[in-house]
Amino acid sequence: MENEELIKLKNISFKYENNLALDNINLEVKEKEKISLLGCNGSGKSTLLRVLALLYKFKGEYFFKGKKVKKSNKEFRKKVGILFQNPDAMIFNPTVFDEIAFSLKEFGFLDIEDRVLEIAKKFKIEHLLKKSPLELSGGEKQKVMLAAILVYGPKVLLLDEPTSAMDPRTTGWFLDFMIDLDITTILATHDLSIAYEFSNRAVVMSEEHKIIYDGDMEELMKDLDTLIKANLIHKHRHKHKSFIHSHYHLHFQ
Repeated sequence: MENEELIKLKNISFKYENNLALDNINLEVKEKEKISLLGCNGSGKSTLLRVLALLYKFKGEYFFKGKKVKKSNKEFRKKVGILFQNPDAMIFNPTVFDEIAFSLKEFGFLDIEDRVLEIAKKFKIEHLLKKSPLELSGGEKQKVMLAAILVYGPKVLLLDEPTSAMDPRTTGWFLDFMIDLDITTILATHDLSIAYEFSNRAVVMSEEHKIIYDGDMEELMKDLDTLIKANLIHKHRHKHKSFIHSHYHLHFQ
């Protein structure tokens, strides 16, 4: 049986003061689906994730499980978790344990310690539980903040450039973990290699803040016109040994 529609956006637009950030966005997301949201810096990827998390007011219609939603509340926040690109923006507790436990307390869970220990083992961060999150590396902070979201069991996970602070080993661990994670996930990135590994569906945003592609990842990789328009590949001259030539390059982190 095909997965049911979970999220539907109709004609969504958003402005920062007078600057357009999202222009007439239409998007459908099914339950358990994994989507790579691609675009260069400034295309509106982060803004779209914040709209999906109901952190911004917007023009248009947002449906969650067929019901129109407009304002965030505790019930909605429990269903949709968002991980920001900069984990420092999310950290405000004295220890890693407290950071992971915070949402459990907010949502009224009783078995808080057991849940924190269980997720810490899954993320292999048990040894960090008594430390201040501010003492950790960028990759460790992202692990902690991701654990703090997943510990309460959201239905949707929104990830904003999550690997930007991770070293190659942590990035590899992260991708393996996310591929195995059985919840609806939208990962925003400008890195085609990360997107290609993560999902079969790509949604591409242009520098004009519109969706210009929504479809198969393999087909996108063959579509030079779309990749160039979205500023996801570029061409420049460079030297190989004794000769100089030019060809297109992917954007990697």
